[in-house]
Amino acid sequence: MDIPFSEGEKRTLASVLSDNPPDLINLNPDFSALLAQKGTLYSFSDEELSQFPNAIINSLKINEKNYLIPWYATSAVTIYNKKLMSGLNTNPPQNYYELFKICAKRDKKSKALMAMTLTDGDYALKMLSKAGISLSDINSDKAENFFGNIQKAYNNSCLSKESITMTHREALEKFMAGETILFEGGSNFLNLIKENAPETFKNIGISSQITNDGYNFSMMNFVIPLKSKKRDEALKFALYMTNYENQLELAKLTNVLATNKKALNSSFYTKVKTGDIFETARLTSAKQMNNLQHAVFLNNRKDVVTLINNTVQKILLNKDNTSDILKDCQKSLTVLVRYNL
Repeated sequence: MDIPFSEGEKRTLASVLSDNPPDLINLNPDFSALLAQKGTLYSFSDEELSQFPNAIINSLKINEKNYLIPWYATSAVTIYNKKLMSGLNTNPPQNYYELFKICAKRDKKSKALMAMTLTDGDYALKMLSKAGISLSDINSDKAENFFGNIQKAYNNSCLSKESITMTHREALEKFMAGETILFEGGSNFLNLIKENAPETFKNIGISSQITNDGYNFSMMNFVIPLKSKKRDEALKFALYMTNYENQLELAKLTNVLATNKKALNSSFYTKVKTGDIFETARLTSAKQMNNLQHAVFLNNRKDVVTLINNTVQKILLNKDNTSDILKDCQKSLTVLVRYNL
């Protein structure tokens, strides 16, 4: 049973708690984690999920247990303009240390390196995670130093001035117009660039996601309610849906990444034609699945995201001393965060 998100979490929760729940549900990890916390889901042994890479299974563990059966994933890459990048006499940054170093040395008159969508959705929350800063570590020297570097990059226009309000779509448009050098996004954006900015597309290169601490990903997964009367059959069907053949077929028909170990090791994800940008993006994204961050499960993600985004805005607009802003943020987080697995 596939529950449309528009139906809301209430319907799903009521269904799972009923005496006759669906046997298999496709959900996102956050809501799956909430159901697991309520003790309403079956857990699985590592052996039962052996067809998936350890990196994926470990990233989705909740209190050291497996409740989530990974179905498909996406993992953004760095899409860059080779012509503009060459003007900086450096390679695309692999981590934030390199990004800040490029910003410090870059000629202020050159184009913005990138447009970070700092207050669009959970971009800032994911950025902190990739920088190795946990929610319990917001009020720390490490966080203050990181935000100080973000502020410097913003003030010297290495990060586009619109980064503080820009949406992901607007960041893509700036990249397509040749106004920025880097763009973070999934391989699905390549066709949009090809169709809408052919001159930019001619100069595109692909690099891995910018991160200090494992790659970020998005995942859809299956869960089995504890009250399911057909647990074994549901698990068998989920494993059939995610077997080598079906995963590879799904990946070839869409832009999603397989989660099956054998599928990820197939030539579809390991071999690339010279110069084929689409295959390069797919290969790069698939490689990132070997080094994933542990998912941060929050039962009030929306409130946490709003707080983090407001904090970023205050810092970049110099509303107060960065240290004081982070102290206030940490106090609010202490109230907001119910669990951080």
